[in-house]
Amino acid sequence: MYWIKAPHISTVHGFSTIHGGVSPHPFFSLNLGGSDDLPENIEENRRRALEDLNINMNQVSYLNQIHSNQVCKAQIGKQTGDALVTNQKHIAIAVGAADCYPVLFYDPKNQIIGAAHCGWRGTLNKIVKNTIDEMVNFGAEISQIQIAIGQGISKANYEVSEDIIQQFSDAGFSNHCWENRQLDLLQANRFVALESGICLKQIWSMNRCTTESDFFSYRRDSGKTGRMWGIIMLK
Repeated sequence: MYWIKAPHISTVHGFSTIHGGVSPHPFFSLNLGGSDDLPENIEENRRRALEDLNINMNQVSYLNQIHSNQVCKAQIGKQTGDALVTNQKHIAIAVGAADCYPVLFYDPKNQIIGAAHCGWRGTLNKIVKNTIDEMVNFGAEISQIQIAIGQGISKANYEVSEDIIQQFSDAGFSNHCWENRQLDLLQANRFVALESGICLKQIWSMNRCTTESDFFSYRRDSGKTGRMWGIIMLK
């Protein structure tokens, strides 16, 4: 099973798992990124996973991710930032993750898509809002945008410093986004989407933790791990 899909997004998309690739331990097996695995393994893994969605790598816009809230207008190949938006058909936009949350956006009426990489810094600086705003600049409507939040590290497994919790508090996040020093990135990104005018019924969450065996986890694997993608493309 290469991809897990959201039931309410009706265009080509998916959140990758660890299954079906060629990489050896500790990247076993569908590693789609990072700098430690052999490039030829990553290339073959991408080929296999993308073929399952009828996408070629020469159609993919992806990112050198820097834990920012920067949104890029998608171009084929690699850009620097943490989110992508496009209204161009046959450009697949992809974000990588290994504990951070991949979030996909789709306006079926106006045919506009987005993808965001949401670690704690991007979440704190409301990259989900910035992605929505950039989609609106393309002509999307808030009432039409469907959001899918993929796998990421759960609150139970994500203890952070008191300073980080204070930063979220100071930024106006609901105190439902943490409990003591356990930060709930899923809830925090959902909070930003709701604050941006997205209705709850427009938001789907996978509700799975990257520490589960189907996924790569930077924390679980002490930094030596693979990368998963969240990807979306207009038909």
